[in-house]
Order: sequence, then C-alpha cells, then structure tokens
Amino acid sequence: MASIQGTRRTKGQGIQRTKGIDGTRRRGFALHASLVAGVLLSAFPFYWAVIMSTHTSSEIFSYPPKLLPGTHFLENVRSLFDTIDFFGSMFNSVLVAGSVTFLVLFFDSLAAFVFAKFAFPGKRLLFVLLMFIFMVPAQLQAIPQFVIMAKLGWIGSMTALIVPAAANAFGIFWMRQYMRSAIHDELLDASRIDGANFLRQYWHVALPVVRPGLAFLGIFTFMGQWNDYAWPLIALTNPDNVTLQVALSQLNGTHGTTDYGMVMTGALLALVPLLIVFAIGARQMIGDLAKGAIK
Repeated sequence: MASIQGTRRTKGQGIQRTKGIDGTRRRGFALHASLVAGVLLSAFPFYWAVIMSTHTSSEIFSYPPKLLPGTHFLENVRSLFDTIDFFGSMFNSVLVAGSVTFLVLFFDSLAAFVFAKFAFPGKRLLFVLLMFIFMVPAQLQAIPQFVIMAKLGWIGSMTALIVPAAANAFGIFWMRQYMRSAIHDELLDASRIDGANFLRQYWHVALPVVRPGLAFLGIFTFMGQWNDYAWPLIALTNPDNVTLQVALSQLNGTHGTTDYGMVMTGALLALVPLLIVFAIGARQMIGDLAKGAIK
C-alpha cells in the first residue's frame, strides 16, 4: 500500500512538473511573439519609406498599394540631386551637428563633474536654476536668441547654430546623475594624493569612467542637432546655404505637385549619417558597460 501511494505521489509530481514546464514554454512563446510583433510594427514605417523611394508618385498612390521595391530609385536620386544641393547641405549639417556634439560633451561633462563631486558656495541654487532652464520650452527661447544672434552679427552663418547649442541643461543634468554613482570618491582622493589638479582629475579619472554616459549623450545630441529644423530655418537667411533638413523641406511642391518618391529618397539618404553615428556610439557604450561589469 505504501509503495502504491508513493508511486501515485511520484506520478502526480511528475505531471505537475510537466504542466509547469509547458506553462513556462507557453509564456515564453507568447512573450517572444509579442516582441516580434512589436519589432515588425516598428520597422514597417521604415520599410514603407524604402518602398516609396523606389517608386514614382503615381505608383505610390496606386491601388492596391505596391509592397515590393520598384525600379525608380536611381531616377529619384538624380532628381533629388538636381533639385537641391544635397551634399552641400549635408556638409553643413555634419559641421553643425559634429561641432555641437563635441562642445556639448566637453562643457556639459565638465560642469557636471563640478556639480557631482565638488562643493562650492551657491551650488544648490545654481542647480535649481539649471532645472528651471531645463523646463523652459525651446520655442520660448527662439525670439530672444534671434535678437542676440542679430546683435552679434551671426544671423545667416553656422555660428548662430553652433554657439547657442554648445551647452545644455539636459546634458549637465544627465552627466551629473551619471557621475554621482559612477565616480567613487576614493578615486578622486587617490588622484589628489598623487598630485593631480582639477583638470587632470577630470581628464584622467572622470572621463574614462563615464564613457558610456558620454556615448549616450553624444548620440542624443547629434541626432537632435541633425533633425533640428525650426532654428536653422529662422537663423539661416540664405536659401543656398542651409542644413539638410531645411533643404529637404524645399522638395515639397505647391498645388499637389510634390514628388513623394524623391522626398522619401532624400529622407532615406539623410538617415545614413545617423545610422553611422548610432552604430559607433552604441558599440562604444555597450563595450564600456561590459568592461565595467567584468571589472
């Protein structure tokens, strides 16, 4: 009798274990299916943009819609290059976005290092003011910023785009929060014992530790400057010397004459620098995080 009960108990436990494994597998399958569906939904607009760039406007609006690539991509590229100075405006965007990213990484990380690891009179007040600036919408800054740029004589030049964006409240706040937890006080104490001054502590101690945070801030800043449209449209008065986003806006025709195939071709080509920067920055960020985890 005891052996029979033990056998029944063992079988019951085996059945429960099997049911538990099946339930876990079903939950895992449902989770992966949801993730795949989310990825497909997110990628479909990009795929549709690629399809539109290979068709003419009449083919884009045909029914049923064409879901396979067409044969007009090179024709759309030639039309794009004939309509706007694509490479000249792309050079302007690379110049502005690259310069602003470099300046933001330097000034924001330097200010954040001071806020995170040093005590000085008025520190809390300055940080509160920084947070107020962080909450002010960019649209409210356009008019006073334009007046200042006009008085300095920078309207119409790339300087009007680079200098006002050389530092921002978000970057300082982000790097300050990152440095507070990433940089240990013992490292700074050891560097002071070795005779390192402030700049050497910043350059040789702080920056190597916060490289993942800098990588994120660099990607975020470059993408923001690259996609900026409103301020370059206001500050650059010469239509022949504009950034890429402003140049692409010139492709919109009037009275329904927009060549949407050409527009989507320009939008896709404008994504190439962003993809390159994101690939480099993301690889750097992930690699540094992995090294920190191993250490």
